[in-house]
Amino acid sequence: MAADNILIIRHGALGDLVQSTGPFRAIREHHPGTRITLLTTPPFAIFMRGCPWIDDVWQDHRPQWFQVPDLLHLRRRLREGGFQRVYDLQTSSRSSHYRRAFSRGNRPDWSGVAPGASHPHANADRDLMHTLDRQAEQLAMAGIAEVPEPDLSWVTSDVSRFELLQSYALVVPGGSAHRPAKRWPADYYLEICRRLLAAEIQPVLIGGRDEVILNRVLAEQCPGVRDLADQTSIEDLAVLARGAKLAVGNDTGPMHVAAVSGCPSIVLFSDQSDPDLCAPRGANVTTLQAPDLAALSVARVWQAMKTS
Repeated sequence: MAADNILIIRHGALGDLVQSTGPFRAIREHHPGTRITLLTTPPFAIFMRGCPWIDDVWQDHRPQWFQVPDLLHLRRRLREGGFQRVYDLQTSSRSSHYRRAFSRGNRPDWSGVAPGASHPHANADRDLMHTLDRQAEQLAMAGIAEVPEPDLSWVTSDVSRFELLQSYALVVPGGSAHRPAKRWPADYYLEICRRLLAAEIQPVLIGGRDEVILNRVLAEQCPGVRDLADQTSIEDLAVLARGAKLAVGNDTGPMHVAAVSGCPSIVLFSDQSDPDLCAPRGANVTTLQAPDLAALSVARVWQAMKTS
């Protein structure tokens, strides 16, 4: 298909971005020889600059309505981008509104849910679909019939600095700070770490800045645990996951990275999110769910880990 410049909009979060790597590849293969720009948020810009299916990465700071200079800058940049088609994989009210940033007589083809889109995702039940299925259907309606699975095989990083034992497992006890109901109890993770050590597998705690205290407490109570909270990049996570025996954690971004990287993954869900809509997918993923995660026993999780 002839098109000189393509824009993809995908802001995040981490799990969403990882799940969009398949669509990124599909768009690249459908538009050979074109320049593809990704509009994403600052936390993911550096990571996505390494993606082989993206030529350029623009940062969207998502200005508020009263930040007029920033809004005008974004509008000018979009208009001057020379885009013939936009694939809005974010499909939010904000990203849909970006279609109006283009002058009325020079709007690009648009795949998404924005009013007036040339290639709308015309499915009233789209929000009841898993992210991967929804994106695949959206692209099919835009003429892209085949969408591969998410792929992080292109990611590289030297993780030797962590000096982990040969046999290790990733443990992800954190998650959204504003949604504590999505977190399995810390005491349960402590018991999992103890069982891993007894099985001669080094538990490696993964997390961001919000998990520093939580992970430190777990590591202090369980000698032999390695705490990497706020020490790993997305690239590090992908490479660590490739070498791990398994990963266990809550419904949070690092578990998507682990699953797509091929690591046997056990992902724990409460009733705060629906695995049918957003669970990580990969070669070996097990999801366990309980309305209240405190009711999900260590024994059940451990059994899933042993059989993964």
